[in-house]
Amino acid sequence: MNGIAGVFRKEMIITFTSPIFYAACFIFLLVSGYFFYSNTAYFSLLSFQAAQNPFLAQSLNLADMVIKPFFGDLAVILLLMLPLLTMRLYAEEKKAGTIELLFTYPVSDASVLAGKFFATVVVLLLMLAGTLPFMIILESMADLPWGIVASGYLGVTLMGSGFIALGVFTSSLTENQIVAAVISFGAILLFWALGWAKALAGPGLGAVLEHLSIIGHLDTFTQGLIDTRDVVFYGLFILFWLFLTLRFLNSRFWRG
Repeated sequence: MNGIAGVFRKEMIITFTSPIFYAACFIFLLVSGYFFYSNTAYFSLLSFQAAQNPFLAQSLNLADMVIKPFFGDLAVILLLMLPLLTMRLYAEEKKAGTIELLFTYPVSDASVLAGKFFATVVVLLLMLAGTLPFMIILESMADLPWGIVASGYLGVTLMGSGFIALGVFTSSLTENQIVAAVISFGAILLFWALGWAKALAGPGLGAVLEHLSIIGHLDTFTQGLIDTRDVVFYGLFILFWLFLTLRFLNSRFWRG
């Protein structure tokens, strides 16, 4: 545990002294704030119109028209932002030549990997925490279903952690941070779009593709439901990429 804590502290210090972190957070909050404002403004406009149209009033739902789309927007923004935060984790160490020094420390590869992963997850949580004022503002204007909000944040956190795990793996493959970010973005986008091919595949393959689609498992969370199947999927997705990262790092012993 001491090894994980040491790597965690080191990564947090590097993160908070890096301009990339502040630029990514600024863009994340700016874009997420724009989407939140757009969704809320549209809902408010329909609410005014519903005052004169009772049939329209029956179809208005704060959760479906504001909260659920907002978490979907957060997922899209994280798809773009998180590769920028994970690209340096191992690639920078390789580029600077400190990766060999890291391997000589009395810390296992698994501890180093865990420290880097958890530090980036904390950064993700800080970014998501920056959107909580949006929910507080919404609560001041309407009766906010906090259960749906909590499950939505849980789903986005699990999805973002999956993005991070995949990004850690791509960062371990190369010493070029830009290449690592591009590969990470492309791989995440592939898992994102797998569900779209369901209509083109047969029933069996279509079901498999839909299950592997990383965005499809977020839907139940944004509806206020926590399905153990979705939690297990994200957990296995995270563990799979972390395991591959560890195997690739250990391959240095036979690659020379």
